[in-house]
Amino acid sequence: MNLRSFVRSIPDFPKPGIMFRDITPLLGSAEAMKEATRQLAKPFRNRGITKVLAAEARGFVFGVPLAMELGAGFVPVRKPGKLPFQTHRFSYDLEYGSDSLEIHSDAVHSEDRVLLVDDLLATGGTMEACVKLAGMQNAQIVGVAFVIELAFLKGRDRLQPLEVTSLISYNTEEADE
Repeated sequence: MNLRSFVRSIPDFPKPGIMFRDITPLLGSAEAMKEATRQLAKPFRNRGITKVLAAEARGFVFGVPLAMELGAGFVPVRKPGKLPFQTHRFSYDLEYGSDSLEIHSDAVHSEDRVLLVDDLLATGGTMEACVKLAGMQNAQIVGVAFVIELAFLKGRDRLQPLEVTSLISYNTEEADE
């Protein structure tokens, strides 16, 4: 199945000059979602994954079925103030400001083998924050996986030396590359 055919390119959203990669057609197809989950899981089968960790909100959409596919638990990473128990927080800089993410302080442990997942890899800032949060709890990070990678933004470089997997890669902002 060609998953790229389920991604809609929308020019000038959310602002002029941006080519938005819309995954809602993929989300709307049970077959495409099953295939995306299968493909995300493939490189990590038989690698002892005990937890799949993902940041809100689109990461949850892929993280939960991926955790089920791998027979692992799911760990949500959220914006500050959204988790009800004690948390660890990691703050990071954005192009115009800063942001923070939190994880429950007991979500992962040193014996956990963790796979981190999100829908999109752009500059890598959000996933780098997730890596830092898992690292604060001494989890063993097996790899990171994405449905879409905007390769021209070089977010993969921020995640080295981790194993990075993406299903669909765009090398430019062009609509029909």
